Amino acid sequence: MLDALHSDAVAVLTAWQPPTPRAAEARDRTLRLLADGPVAMTRAHRPGHITASTLVVDATGSRVLLCLHGKFRRWAQLGGHCEPTDPTLAGAALREATEESGIDGLWLDPVPIDLDIHSVSCHGGSLHHDVRFAAVAPPGAVERVSAESIRLGWFPPDGLPGELLDATEQLVAPALAAFRRSALRPAP
Repeated sequence: MLDALHSDAVAVLTAWQPPTPRAAEARDRTLRLLADGPVAMTRAHRPGHITASTLVVDATGSRVLLCLHGKFRRWAQLGGHCEPTDPTLAGAALREATEESGIDGLWLDPVPIDLDIHSVSCHGGSLHHDVRFAAVAPPGAVERVSAESIRLGWFPPDGLPGELLDATEQLVAPALAAFRRSALRPAP
């Protein structure tokens, strides 16, 4: 299954049109990392590995869901490591968002909205090549805190908390743009 996940990540990122020069550089670096094979999808790959995260937008498009991360003590989008059983990169992002939000029925736009590379302390220090997606919560969704977060909170785009993890704020505009592409959302 890891081979299929790796192949999907290569295909998704090869076809992806990055929204900024910074994202284009991150995509190119990530594709070079993926040339190491399926191991680049795992924590065992010391030079870095692929992760998947999601910024969840509420059903009205007026709020985004963030978690106060237990380890970093800062607000961020939902996400984490890929698992060998994840069928696709988008599937990994959706699984992580569902696990961390406690919300069933999230609809994930399968086109990434960003890609960020950042240092982490995994296995003594590594890089996360975080492929970022947007998802829409169903009407009336109620979030539940997971073991990985201290709190979850819905915030208006112009009222985000001050203690954000790096590069979280830059996800809001592309996530809202994905929300507005009504053809991409399932019918209510």
